[in-house]
Parts: sequence; C-alpha cells; structure tokens
Amino acid sequence: MSDEAPKRFAGYAAADLVDSGMVVGLGTGSTVRYAMERLAERMRQGLTCVGVPTSHQTAMRARALGIPLASLNDAPRLGIAIDGADQVDPALRLIKGRGAALTREKCVAAAADRLVIVVDEGKLAERLAVQVPIEVLPFACATVTARLARMGGSGRVREGTAKDGPVVTDNGGLVIDWSFGPIDDPERLESEIERIPGVVTAGIFSGFGKKTTVIVGDDAGYRVLTR
Repeated sequence: MSDEAPKRFAGYAAADLVDSGMVVGLGTGSTVRYAMERLAERMRQGLTCVGVPTSHQTAMRARALGIPLASLNDAPRLGIAIDGADQVDPALRLIKGRGAALTREKCVAAAADRLVIVVDEGKLAERLAVQVPIEVLPFACATVTARLARMGGSGRVREGTAKDGPVVTDNGGLVIDWSFGPIDDPERLESEIERIPGVVTAGIFSGFGKKTTVIVGDDAGYRVLTR
C-alpha cells in the first residue's frame, strides 16, 4: 500500500461531506490536495461548490482542477472548511502551519460552520508537542523572538528551501518555529503568544473543537473523530 493511501482515504472522505451549493474553505497541504481532487471529480458528476483558498498554492491547484474560487470577503460564511494539521490531541485541538498558511487557515476555520481536519495516524498525540509555527511581522521579528525566549523553549525563523533567506508568507510575514515541549494548556499558550505585539497568528488552534471533525486515514480506509 502506498504511503499516500492514508492521505487519499482521508481527503476523499472529507470531500464527500460537501453538499451541492456549499462554499468550501480549502486548506493548504498534501492531504487537502486529495480532497480537492475528489471535489473536482464530484463536480464533473454534477456537484456545485465554490472554494475559498487559504494560500496561493491552493488557489493554483484549485484553478487547475476547475474548482471555482471566491475570497473570504466575497463569502464570509462557509458551510465547511477542509484542512490538514501537524498534530491533533484528544480534545481536537490542533497545531498547524507547516505550510506557512496558518493565518488564513485560522480565518477560514473561524468563518466555517464545520471544520474537517484530514490527517494520518502519525498526527495524533496525547499532548500537543511539535513545534508551533508563529507568523510575525518582519518589523518585529527580533522583539517577538526575545519575548518567546522569556516564555521558555527555543526556535528560529524558518528558512526557505531552493531559495536564500526566510520563508515569506502570502501575507508578507515571517514564520518562527518555536519548540515549547509538551503543551499542558494549549488555550493559555495560544492566547499568550497572540498577545505579543508583532505576532500575527499562533499555530495553535484550540478554539474550534466543538465544530471539528477529524478524519484519520490509514492503509485500510479511515475513521472519524468528533468531540
């Protein structure tokens, strides 16, 4: 079985939750790509929907697949948002942002009636503990880093691949990846990070559990987690 099979199972299952006429938030990442492929297939069979992309990369993929797009300003309320995650805990709190689209992903998650997260088994954890991506204003990068250091842990500005210099988000921000170790209180940490002047978004998503469905793909299919 291909290593991609769990992602495909989860992505296809998420796309099958979309009803005709829905506005759909489209996250950023490899698992969401499969959801978009399935949406395009269903559209050829008669489904109608409009996507709100969370990144330039997602918008490019959607256009290539023939999925019509709108902005969040055009469609401020979404029926469903489909996205991935870096880690998920039993309360369905998330760490997100490896694709550097965390700010737009959090905006889309907040606007959606339902948030569907597609992951493989390796993304599930008893406690959130992976690096927390944090989008920051370039102007305040040094001061934010100093404040984070006083909070404990360590990290640095994310560097690009196949280019020199830091990763620059679609919003013109930089991303600091910070390791706090196991996180005892994700809600409190998310709030503390986002109160630092210069921080745009913390990659902890702790406030959406009640409307979150997690679809976990494996080699045999998928299972569904809700709170």
